[in-house]
Amino acid sequence: MALRVFGLNLIKTNRNLLQNAAKINGVNSVQAVAGASYATQVTVEATPAAVQKQKVSKAMKAYLKRASEHDEFMKTQHLDFQIGKRHLANMMGADAETFTQEDIDQAIAYLFPSGLYDKRARPAMRSPDEVFPARKAAEFDETGRPFHSMFYTGKPNFFQLLHDIVAETNNLNDLEERMLRRGNKPDDNQRLETAGFQLLPKEQLERLLVEQIADIEYQNFCSSMDRLIASPYAYKSKAFIERFLKPLMDQSKQLEVPKPKIDEQGRQFVTTYECLRKTARADVTVRLPGTGKITINGQDISYFSMEQSKEQLLFPLNFSDMLGKVDVEANVEGGGPSGQAGAIRWGIAMSLRSFVDQEMIESMRLAGLLTRDYRRRERKKFGQEGARRKYTWKKR
Repeated sequence: MALRVFGLNLIKTNRNLLQNAAKINGVNSVQAVAGASYATQVTVEATPAAVQKQKVSKAMKAYLKRASEHDEFMKTQHLDFQIGKRHLANMMGADAETFTQEDIDQAIAYLFPSGLYDKRARPAMRSPDEVFPARKAAEFDETGRPFHSMFYTGKPNFFQLLHDIVAETNNLNDLEERMLRRGNKPDDNQRLETAGFQLLPKEQLERLLVEQIADIEYQNFCSSMDRLIASPYAYKSKAFIERFLKPLMDQSKQLEVPKPKIDEQGRQFVTTYECLRKTARADVTVRLPGTGKITINGQDISYFSMEQSKEQLLFPLNFSDMLGKVDVEANVEGGGPSGQAGAIRWGIAMSLRSFVDQEMIESMRLAGLLTRDYRRRERKKFGQEGARRKYTWKKR
């Protein structure tokens, strides 16, 4: 109440001052008072308009709508995944709370057997985060102002990556110049080793950046990374470089080469157990030095009557140039000639790793000799003549 009285007194004082000034200047007092009232009204009414919120753009409204729809969709998919996971755990008699993704894969393989070789064609059940591609977060605020400084390039993540690579390269070049001024040379023992690694393929880089890039842009990325890796002080940026490297020899590094043992005759030998192919199972022993003798269940290579099976058996020996230099002993059971020959072939190849150099092991891996063949005969389907074949349809 006191504030209101003070305001009225202030308005009256302003009116009296204006009336006196109007008398001196010859201006009508009514016009002066009206002007004062208008000025007061404008001052009071202009204040709320200044604090009005800025309007949200149509593009932002559309983006927020799509984002909310995507969030609702992912929430529904996560709920369905959890329900399906619980039902699957109940069918397998397991605890749903401790049912892992590995348990899900084993349950799917048991409940829905498939002989398809390509894993992507087999039935699967995975988290929605793995199935559906990742989406970018909001790139601009409610007023339409972009967050990223390179937003208007169209591919901010990619060009930010190029900027980071150049920054790392410049830092290493400056370090090299400082070391040369001091008379210090780079230590060759600390040089970054990238043998057995390659840069991420274009598809994986796109998934990492959540952006589509052109072929020439990927070439620019590769050339920039090559310049960075070629620096003698590249080990200083090892953590940054390893983010964009992919190992080439995962399998050969994971599979440790066994050390040969010595038999009663003083010869080295290596035995590979559980050599599987289809329903065949074999144990293979390779001895060095040897005369090229091959023994299969107490018989020679004539154990196989088909030439194709004999060629399968001799292929790893011919490929590694060890034919006639080692003796092979194999005990095999189950399956047919093709499965038994495949099991022995894989066992010979795995045993020969102990008698050849690392370069030959890598060549054998690239030739597929060290990869186990998991293909099996696809089962017959109900209502069909075979695994894929359908019954002949007749109209009449």
